[in-house]
Formats: sequence, C-alpha cells, structure tokens
Amino acid sequence: MTISTPAKTAPQVAINDIGSSEDFLAAIDATIKYFNDGDIVEGTIVKVDRDEVLLDIGYKTEGVIPSRELSIKHDVDPDEVVKVGDLIEALVLQKEDKEGRLILSKKRAQYERAWGTIEKIKEEDGVVTGTVIEVVKGGLIL
Repeated sequence: MTISTPAKTAPQVAINDIGSSEDFLAAIDATIKYFNDGDIVEGTIVKVDRDEVLLDIGYKTEGVIPSRELSIKHDVDPDEVVKVGDLIEALVLQKEDKEGRLILSKKRAQYERAWGTIEKIKEEDGVVTGTVIEVVKGGLIL
C-alpha cells in the first residue's frame, strides 16, 4: 500500500492582496529614510577597516565614513576610535558620491554638537573650559 501526501505549494499572492500599485509604492516609500547634506544622523557601526567605516543608519545602503572624517586627530587608527556595534552620530557630507554612496563625517557631527553647546554656554554667560590640542592662526582648538 502506498501512502501519498499532498504536495505543498507556495501560497499565491495576487496584486489585490497588497492593495493598489499606488499603495504598494507608498508603503515602500514610507520605509526609506531621506537625508539632506548637513543633517546629523544616528547609526550603528557595522564594519571598520583601515580606510573607512560603514554605518547602518536605515538608509538604502550603509553610510561611509572615510577614516579622515572619524576624529579631529590626524592619522588615527579607526579601530582606536570606533568598534563594530557602537552607536554614533554622523553628519551627512554628501548624499551620493560618484559610486552612489552616502558619505558621512563623525568629526563634523562632533563639531556641530560642540558649537551648539558652546553657544548655549555663551548665552548663559558661562565659561568654556577644555584642553588645548592645537594652536592655529585664528586661535585655539580645544
């Protein structure tokens, strides 16, 4: 005696199951994040190598932070600045370079945050303290 089992078939999905094509496109559009140059975004480090760091910010591709944009200190090893899994902020430098990549800067995001803090302290007639790391023509870099 032979026992046969019915073949399993994949469920069929029709266009009507997901609504109109406009509904489908709107649903896709709602999942894509949009950024402008100069925006500060937050994301998780997914890859660190000598030349660049990849940051998952929920965009269609990971953002790229060139190693020169990681720290205000020159010639630092990216592994000394960030680790895979770190949650960081970065500033959008360029929405798409010639290779279609989103170019970000960790150090410029830090500059923006620092200036905001300094302006707030100035408005409150406070004093800014810090360690001088470099003397430049226009003043000091803290």
